Amino acid sequence: MRIDDPSERALVDLLDAGVEFIVVGGLAAVLQGAPVVTFDLDIVHRQTLENVDRLLALLLQQGAYHRLDLANRRLPPTRDALLGRGHLNLAMGDTKLDVLCEIDPHAAYDDLIDDTEIVPFKGRGLRVLDLQRLIQAKAAAGRPKDRMALPVLIAALEARKPPR
Repeated sequence: MRIDDPSERALVDLLDAGVEFIVVGGLAAVLQGAPVVTFDLDIVHRQTLENVDRLLALLLQQGAYHRLDLANRRLPPTRDALLGRGHLNLAMGDTKLDVLCEIDPHAAYDDLIDDTEIVPFKGRGLRVLDLQRLIQAKAAAGRPKDRMALPVLIAALEARKPPR
């Protein structure tokens, strides 16, 4: 398992700040042994006022901004956006951090918590979306990059099952 340095630093910062989150997307697969490549860190955060305030404080401290703003205004994230719906595609230093309020309309943090695993990370536990639920999310998204990843994710899930 290889995590790039920017994502590793961002994960440590999130854990140090006490943010409650689930790693989803390609990095969740990597952390569970799937041989995939990813270029960003995707998280779903818990949307309580206290947790959003911890997350926002970290993002602002790190100078996070909306990276897909075509006018390149470097707009910072807001509390309202973090308490809302949809995705925030942010840059935080040299990390591409996608903060997802939900992975679909019925899958926010509290909806996903039962479909997570705790994986060891830097002497701590890191909550990640399990491969079965990740496969479902990628299949539902239907984007070409997600469809291409499905056979690898399915093989990784099969490889984790005990032999019969």
